[in-house]
Amino acid sequence: MSDAIKHECGIALIRLRKPYQYYIDKYETPLYAVHKLSVMMEKQVNRGQDGAGVANIKIDVPPGKRYISRYRSVEPQPLTDIFSKIHKKFRKGLKNNRDHVNDAKWLQENLAFTGEVWLGHLRYGTHGSNEVENCHPMLRQSNWRSRNLVMAGNFNMTNVDELFGKLVSLGQHPKEKVDTVTVMEKIGHFLDEENQRVFERFKGIYENPTLSDVIEDNIDLPRLLYRSCRDFDGGYAMCGLTGYGASFVIRDPAGIRPAFYYADDEVVVVASEKQAIKAAFNVDYDQITEITPGSALIVDKNGEYNEFPILPRLEKRSCSFERIYFSRGTDPDIYNERKQLGKLLIPQILKEVNYDLENTIFSYIPNTAETAFLGMIEGLEEYLAKKRKQAIMEGILFEADLEKVLSFRPRIEKLVTKDVKSRTFITADALRDDMVSSVYDTTFEVVRKNVDTVVIIDDSIVRGTTLEKSILTMLDRLKPKKIVVVSSAPQIRFPDCYGIDMSRMKDFVAYRAVLKLLEERDMEYLLEDVYTQSVTALATKNPYHTNYVKALYEPFTDEEISQKIAEIVRPKGLNAELSVVFQTVENLHKACPGHLGDWYFTGNYPTQGGNKVVNKAFTNSYEGKLERAY
Repeated sequence: MSDAIKHECGIALIRLRKPYQYYIDKYETPLYAVHKLSVMMEKQVNRGQDGAGVANIKIDVPPGKRYISRYRSVEPQPLTDIFSKIHKKFRKGLKNNRDHVNDAKWLQENLAFTGEVWLGHLRYGTHGSNEVENCHPMLRQSNWRSRNLVMAGNFNMTNVDELFGKLVSLGQHPKEKVDTVTVMEKIGHFLDEENQRVFERFKGIYENPTLSDVIEDNIDLPRLLYRSCRDFDGGYAMCGLTGYGASFVIRDPAGIRPAFYYADDEVVVVASEKQAIKAAFNVDYDQITEITPGSALIVDKNGEYNEFPILPRLEKRSCSFERIYFSRGTDPDIYNERKQLGKLLIPQILKEVNYDLENTIFSYIPNTAETAFLGMIEGLEEYLAKKRKQAIMEGILFEADLEKVLSFRPRIEKLVTKDVKSRTFITADALRDDMVSSVYDTTFEVVRKNVDTVVIIDDSIVRGTTLEKSILTMLDRLKPKKIVVVSSAPQIRFPDCYGIDMSRMKDFVAYRAVLKLLEERDMEYLLEDVYTQSVTALATKNPYHTNYVKALYEPFTDEEISQKIAEIVRPKGLNAELSVVFQTVENLHKACPGHLGDWYFTGNYPTQGGNKVVNKAFTNSYEGKLERAY
């Protein structure tokens, strides 16, 4: 994505189902789980490079021995930093104790990170400073083992204010009004209550310390999670570890955020992407199961696991951006979906180049758009095959004409290369414009000057900044007759509030295009109407039922908005003709039929909190405020 955005997060959970000694004996290392977790996290580093964290819990170690270990890092290479520290701990602990290297009991009583339950997290910070305190896993501590809670997740809540208010009404004093804190404290509160409920039930029957074990064996995690999560509005895949060794992963009722698991007699593992599990454990894709939306995968203290329905399921609206861009394209389903996204654009592209393929060059940017590009070329080949068949069926009189028809192939070139490994999307806004102009390079002497049309495909166009500031100017130096920018995603019109950093209306070039169209056609009264409706809804605490901002887009066709976008991103002094082509929502759903989350394109939010966010985002924009809407 040339206009790359911060997005998502990655989770990885491993539960060893057999005694620690089993893995030392079979795999001849006490670091089996460390190695597996590092692979799972490395294969999801695309989901978070701002920071990382790892937590580990030992089950049934004696009192007086540490049973929770955690490292977090915001170093430039946080995974390397964390796992280097873990390995260093092992080397230091075993330096004068080599005779204990294969002794599980000694290792668990004397070395950190030798537990059976592991949780890893990769962070993309959608808000807040990039400090280690903001990295997951988060830890809620207690001297009672069963009251300890470790949590990490890929989530955003739309109703943080309401959740914060509920915590205050319960008597708590949260230290921050952010969803990470409110979510953890809410689950922690009901974990405390569940402990107390079980304690009251058995206190006259058992004495301590036996009573502590009885409490751990009788905590009802499905009940606890229902009570904790029933008020959540957002997209989430949240992992939790209890101090006594039980763990859970709960997924939002619409399945917005992804979560998959695999289990055998040795492990239960969970990740945000199937590819991470495949890479770490070399299992077939059909052995990896998607966690049911609204359900929790719970692994008890003894390693037994099951899925439990927690919240009423909604219509499944999995994030389609996962398929377009975020998830690794090596997942075979995602790979094929991205190819289909490119292929389905062919009719629009052919129309835009006036079916003149002899004088058209096809390329892509950035590298993540390569799969959609391959699909686009495959679609062109299919189109040409039909044209060849038609020509032959109609009869060709001259051998030269037949040779030309049979031998013609689309012209494919690598015209734009990312020249510097720079993360321009997390560069400070004031410096970003300078940086984006220097991170791309172009290939010269392959475009016939003032003759060829260049078609270049991108994953999506969010802000249009990189097009305007860098790419189009560079392509124009090649002197093409026309440049056609193609997006394999539809126009991004509305903010996301479920884990992607797209929260401000004026960041979207499609929204800016609509503002221009409203101004040009003397329809700016619509802005005031929508503002009045949004402000009224927010003031009456009833902003959840209607997305009023949709009305701003309704007077215009997709093509009219696309034409205006082309005008907006067109740099001064550009000589070539310019057009912008977007994927249609209809074709998006054809390509990704199992992932219908399209609210950023259509404004059809999967939860009511989304309508509140979009109305708030618009009022912020109208009032000139730059703050987030959630």
